[in-house]
Amino acid sequence: MSKDMYKEFSENVDREVTKLVDRTHQEAAQVVDRALGRTGTGGAFDTDHWQRRLDELLAVHRIPGAVLAVLTGGEIHEVAGGILHTSTGVETSTDSVFQIGSVSKGYTAALVLSLADAGKLDLDRPVAEILPDFALADAEAARTITPRQLLNHTSGIEGDHVDDTGRGDDCLARYVDGTRDVGLTNPPGATMSYSSTGYNVLGRIVEVITGLTWDEALKQLICEPLGLEHTMTLPEEVLRFRAAMGHMGEPGEDPVPTPLWNMLPRSAGPYGGISATAADVVRFARMFVDGGTAPDGTRVLSAAAVEAMLTREVEMPDQWFLGAHWGLGWGLFEWDGARGFGHDGSTFGQLAYLRAIPEKGLAIALLTNGGGAAPKVHEALCRELSAEFAGVAMPAFGPADNPPTVDTEPFTGHYLREGFLMTITAHESDGEGEGVLDLRYEGRGGLAGTFDPLVWHLTPVSDSPTKTVFAGRRNDKDAWIPVVFYALADGTRYVHFGVRATAKSA
Repeated sequence: MSKDMYKEFSENVDREVTKLVDRTHQEAAQVVDRALGRTGTGGAFDTDHWQRRLDELLAVHRIPGAVLAVLTGGEIHEVAGGILHTSTGVETSTDSVFQIGSVSKGYTAALVLSLADAGKLDLDRPVAEILPDFALADAEAARTITPRQLLNHTSGIEGDHVDDTGRGDDCLARYVDGTRDVGLTNPPGATMSYSSTGYNVLGRIVEVITGLTWDEALKQLICEPLGLEHTMTLPEEVLRFRAAMGHMGEPGEDPVPTPLWNMLPRSAGPYGGISATAADVVRFARMFVDGGTAPDGTRVLSAAAVEAMLTREVEMPDQWFLGAHWGLGWGLFEWDGARGFGHDGSTFGQLAYLRAIPEKGLAIALLTNGGGAAPKVHEALCRELSAEFAGVAMPAFGPADNPPTVDTEPFTGHYLREGFLMTITAHESDGEGEGVLDLRYEGRGGLAGTFDPLVWHLTPVSDSPTKTVFAGRRNDKDAWIPVVFYALADGTRYVHFGVRATAKSA
């Protein structure tokens, strides 16, 4: 055989071997995907396209800056746009750190499930047996509420108890000591009402069982095994990185920086105190896509614990805001038959969004630093990404062209919970919006005067014997949000707004 023939033969062999190796890798990946139930349909991630799309949406909706991270095809892709701070002009980069707000609750839930995995915690054992000094204004409720009810938001504990108990490692212990005057929105187990307060109690349970602060337990049990090197809880840790500044402003306005980088106390950690890059948020979500393991094979949660967090525990009165059901830590939804999970987060001037569809191998995280129209940016990107890479349609929410006629008289009146008053009245045509009812939202008690009253105009969506659904928005630049009126078994009337249940008081 001549040298030229040998060279050609060798090159042909190399090509065929390369094809075989590539095919083997693809087939192996397909086997893994099938074993994990992942059947995503999208092709390659076009970084240039999604960069242009993010930049376009930020400009249209006047969002200062954002980072988008997407898990698809087993890889994480990132794009960043805008600036981190309008007063400094520092550009947003994919390694920029944002506050993720209540997305933090998914991390606290994972910590709690890891302890249950280890046999150190019974989710159905009363909290008071774990925290003997745990007390609420309703003593009987304090004796019976369980960690499961805290996880799935059915405890009934008033959800927005803020208490700055200092920067010390005892801040959560002191916070829980201060819940003895906190009341209930509803009897435990009667309905779902989002409770940040309950997640701080869960954070304290983590501390008592592990002997660590919640911050350190998060590092050791979640962040380190998953390789989350850009996930942190304390300002001095954030200072090591390029960090986003929050901005406040109404939709259609240029937002302005918040007066402080973070106005949440350290005691808010378990329910909203984590800062992270978008890619790290997706890495955390990937654990649930991969059945509880880290990319290197380290098991962080059992498959049973993952399934428990993604199993429907309670039906939501509001079927649209964060999903139709709630599991142990996540809002749960189903799009075109594909199960998914997610959470939103907001701090003062920063908004975060996470959605994942495990069987499609897809996870999407969008972190923004303000602007009232951030929900529209999230909705557009999530809808387009889910269609392209999972082949599913994200449902839209809003009133029909011809809304149904409903009797609104039973819904008018006052709805009061700790810190907030909602007043429902017949809509007044003032040129600011359309609808049949107005919802005025204002601070009460310790929050009185902390923000200007907000008004949503409500248009009917559907009416049934068990609940009446309205779509609300403040103006035509706002995204529609669900407002649901319903009654408990005892006849008490409630409104479900912002995933919180509030009883009618007058």
